[in-house]
Amino acid sequence: MANKTTDVAIIGTGIVGIAAAYYLTKNHGVRNIVLIDRDQPMYFTSAQSGENYRNWWPHPSMVALTNRSIDLLEAVARESGNRINMNRRGYSLATRETNIDQIVQELHNGLGEQVEHEIRYHESASSASYQPPIAPDWETAPRGVDILRNQALIRKTFPSYADDIQTIIHIRRGGDISGQQLGMHMLEYLKANGATRIIGSVESINKTDECYQLEISSASNNTAGTTKLNALKVVNAAGPFADKIAAMLDVKLPLYNTFQQKIAFEDREKAIPRNMPFSIDLDGQLIDWADDEREMMLQDPEYRWLAEVMPGSIHCRPDGGDHGNWIKMGWAFNEKPEQATWESPLNDNFPEIVLRGAARLNPALKAYYGKLPRSMHHYGGWYTMTDENWPLIGPMGPEGSFMNCAHSGFGTMASCAGGELCAAWVAGGELPEYAADFSFQRYENAALMTSLLESAKGVL
Repeated sequence: MANKTTDVAIIGTGIVGIAAAYYLTKNHGVRNIVLIDRDQPMYFTSAQSGENYRNWWPHPSMVALTNRSIDLLEAVARESGNRINMNRRGYSLATRETNIDQIVQELHNGLGEQVEHEIRYHESASSASYQPPIAPDWETAPRGVDILRNQALIRKTFPSYADDIQTIIHIRRGGDISGQQLGMHMLEYLKANGATRIIGSVESINKTDECYQLEISSASNNTAGTTKLNALKVVNAAGPFADKIAAMLDVKLPLYNTFQQKIAFEDREKAIPRNMPFSIDLDGQLIDWADDEREMMLQDPEYRWLAEVMPGSIHCRPDGGDHGNWIKMGWAFNEKPEQATWESPLNDNFPEIVLRGAARLNPALKAYYGKLPRSMHHYGGWYTMTDENWPLIGPMGPEGSFMNCAHSGFGTMASCAGGELCAAWVAGGELPEYAADFSFQRYENAALMTSLLESAKGVL
């Protein structure tokens, strides 16, 4: 049994754990950090990320958190020569509705006093004030939100979309990055500044008057045994297993997990333009099955749900940059809470389901019905959530224990600000105004919780 000591032990080397370590060192000079995970960094949940980011949310605290996170992502892009492949064509939210009052209200809720300067309406077939998402450059892209309400303008700007799209809400401070390169950039910085890693599973945590004692079991091709680590402070960034880590300190976190899936494949038919933004079909739909297929599903209790009305928010985007030829798509329709496992419970039918759903917005995808490329990548990851779908960042319970978890669906986009916020809590640094809203303190704010629970189901 080996014995080690550290100032801070961070459990979990997904992007949120790495970011917490990165900002502990970068902002607060903490160098004696140990990162713990049973496998290689960015191997599990972070490897399944959609790698998208946006600053639109129906609450000002989430807007502030993600705006700060994008500021930090841009700083990394700038200092690394854009190693993270940051682009900013935005998010295009498409609907067949002309009445978008609810979305506009959510924009007002999130943007507050800035809203009058941030929203631009485009009602004509041409608009001198609208900048199409032709270039990926994040430094020259506009801010704010463009709302397109003219079908001729929509068809000219988004030629792959179905003709029945009536309205586009184009969120301009959004796009995608390489989450893996972001993690590698941070890890290289941490290694150069003294941080170390332990590959193994945390089996127990015992709090003494002096420190936390962690027992870590390891099993690899080269080593097997137990490491005992003494840490002055502990950060729980264990993703879908954060509840198990918290339970070792007799803390119950209000979390649950759902499994969500995505696919990526080579777009040999060139169905998706390379300059198309991350596109979300907001409308519910019936999946495009043949009549006999739909009838067969309706007769089978196991598959009946696939022939009935499905929720919206299916998404698709080009992958690999302007000169690539792959596309990604996903559909987070699963709401069933499940116990997280290290194995991925992939549904073999999902690729065809998501393809047929995505083809409603981008009809050229129908060319792949029944013949997706063999090289298609079908993958999935656990979404770790609170009921209100906000992260938990801050003190976790016993003095010296902290959490940075429940980043489901926005781990990449919020990782930098979440890591920075967690680091400030750990180091006793200055906290931003939004800090309390992402800690346990929010559960003492009845008005905030009522608002969040009412809007949680509508968050994209």
